[in-house]
Amino acid sequence: MHDVSSTAGSQGLVQVQRDARGVVTLTLDDPARLNALGSAMLAALQSAIDAVAADTSARVLVLAANGRAFCAGHDLHEMAARDDLASHQALFARCSRMMLSLQKLPVPVIAQVQGVATAAGCQLVAQCDLAVASSEAGFATSGIRYGLFCATPSVPLVRNLPIKKAMEMLLTGDFIDAATALEQGLVNRVAAPEALPEAVETLVQSILAKPRAAVAMGKALVYQQRELGIEAAYQLAGQTMAVNMQDADAREGVNAFAQKREPNWRAAA
Repeated sequence: MHDVSSTAGSQGLVQVQRDARGVVTLTLDDPARLNALGSAMLAALQSAIDAVAADTSARVLVLAANGRAFCAGHDLHEMAARDDLASHQALFARCSRMMLSLQKLPVPVIAQVQGVATAAGCQLVAQCDLAVASSEAGFATSGIRYGLFCATPSVPLVRNLPIKKAMEMLLTGDFIDAATALEQGLVNRVAAPEALPEAVETLVQSILAKPRAAVAMGKALVYQQRELGIEAAYQLAGQTMAVNMQDADAREGVNAFAQKREPNWRAAA
């Protein structure tokens, strides 16, 4: 058991927990609306993510949810009530900013997916660095069923799945189950519902055993180089490794390897 302090997010829509190890858990807590990404939920999430970004002692972010749905995507009732172009542009800009904030965090983000994740909810899973799903979870980019192609969800989806698999989800809106999501690369692991927190904790513990600086540097590098040509990617990767080698933990790790002992990380605790 870990020491945990808990504070409520904006309007109680996002519950925030932080334990003594620096593991922050954000729990979407609007089950009546299937944790839809309405304006209030987006604001609550953005505020909580910004707080993690400013917390230099944070080590891992877990994104979880209460209720039968992980996230049902955008609030279509809210979207229908605001049918002008400017309102919709502002909504998608806020959502895109929130998604990018997850990628820009210096700590790994793990989605703990206990239920269905549709449209922008599926996007949220794809945007996280890692994802662990309950065997009862399901995934769909279902906007096309309502005449709305899931354009913004397609951005991380095509960066997670083979293009033909992603296109099938985007063009049909059909659900895939957790086992299929694992096979296609949308999630890392699948666990029985009762074992889901334990499966996430296994990943958390593995990450916590590594130096924070190396993890942060590596995460940033992976996303930056992915968008580059191969020569520029190698140049950036080489520079990143050179800078990484100047870090005290990296030097300790190399010395420990040479001396055939376990490293004594300065910043692993």
